Amino acid sequence: MKCDMCSSSGKLFRAEIEGAVLSVCGKCSEFGKVLGQISQPDSDYREEKKSKEHNPEVIDIIVEGYAEVIRKKREQMGLTQKDFAKNINEKESLIQQLESGNFRPGIELARKLQKALGIKLIEEYEQKPEKLSATRSEGFTLGDFIKAKKKPVS
Repeated sequence: MKCDMCSSSGKLFRAEIEGAVLSVCGKCSEFGKVLGQISQPDSDYREEKKSKEHNPEVIDIIVEGYAEVIRKKREQMGLTQKDFAKNINEKESLIQQLESGNFRPGIELARKLQKALGIKLIEEYEQKPEKLSATRSEGFTLGDFIKAKKKPVS
């Protein structure tokens, strides 16, 4: 973990500085009131986090051509848009919008349609996380903007 003010690594403290609670190093903690020390996460936590970063995320998506699939199956079942809408407890205008392709169903509605029609409208898609490169920008840190108040010598 890094200091919120100067970006240095090492032992961190929770400190209130000018009304904001920050994670800061010992040097930067002098600018405010120290609230406590921050315990570093143990290595088991780091290993668990690392392994999760490489796992792809699985998301549900609606199949392409859903409008045509819904219309064909409804017609095969011999239902009008009005009758089908009543069967699934939705408005007829929603069925019209779906079949014309002007409305993309959400996942819950797609599941309802799948169940009623016996078709597949949802596919699982694995999205692999992109590796971000850790580059340090040459920008400013919060510490660059804080003016140190000198304590009077007693």
